[in-house]
Amino acid sequence: MTDEPSRPRSRILPLVTPENEHFWRGGADGELRFLRCRACRTFVHPPAPVCPECLSFDLAPEAVSGRAELLTFTENHQPWIPGFDPPYLVAIVEIEEQKGLRLTTNLVNCATEDVRIGMPVRVVFEDVGDGVHLPLFEPAED
Repeated sequence: MTDEPSRPRSRILPLVTPENEHFWRGGADGELRFLRCRACRTFVHPPAPVCPECLSFDLAPEAVSGRAELLTFTENHQPWIPGFDPPYLVAIVEIEEQKGLRLTTNLVNCATEDVRIGMPVRVVFEDVGDGVHLPLFEPAED
């Protein structure tokens, strides 16, 4: 096993739609963006046409800090997608601004043995082309 998981060499691009482009293209500006309800201020992810808290349709993209907490992770060793070479870390992070606002992502720039549940992480973006910037996370400085 290597000290640091290799980063995948290629990724399958998401389908960018008017409903989700704020999320996939925000990284070009260095921003992690989610829909936020203007009525009750709840962040909504994945994107939906209505707020799950107050049922308002008044949602708009808003940037968050990009800081999060690592909730769980696994090191993948299976070559599920050609060109997406393992090993790599798959993680679920909870965004600092709202309890329950979570992303499934990749953890990068750290060795598996240095990863700890509860560790602070921050967003970094990978430009994968076609204007898409994937939000990945790396250890944050305390």
